Amino acid sequence: MTPAEDAALNAGTSEIAAPEAPASPGRAGGIAGDILRAYVERIERLEEEKKALAADIREVYAEAKGNGYDPKIMRKLIALRRIDQTDRREQEELLDVYRRAIGMM
Repeated sequence: MTPAEDAALNAGTSEIAAPEAPASPGRAGGIAGDILRAYVERIERLEEEKKALAADIREVYAEAKGNGYDPKIMRKLIALRRIDQTDRREQEELLDVYRRAIGMM
């Protein structure tokens, strides 16, 4: 039994009061729907932009491949450029140690 039904029975009437409306339109459970919708729409727009950028990047790799460059190696090169020079040097030294350990050098 809802609180409204309980109150109606205790008051001796069979009429049940309508449930209270949310405090303001667009709010449910304390969440502002319009603000949430704005965030969702922004994320959707950014996802669309991300898809467009990914397509552009694929085109650049295809163009480079058409000119004789290896896209796989280019991706590795780009990944290496993202890494700090000191960190990259440490990783390369450790990779050399591991290669020697398994007889690759």
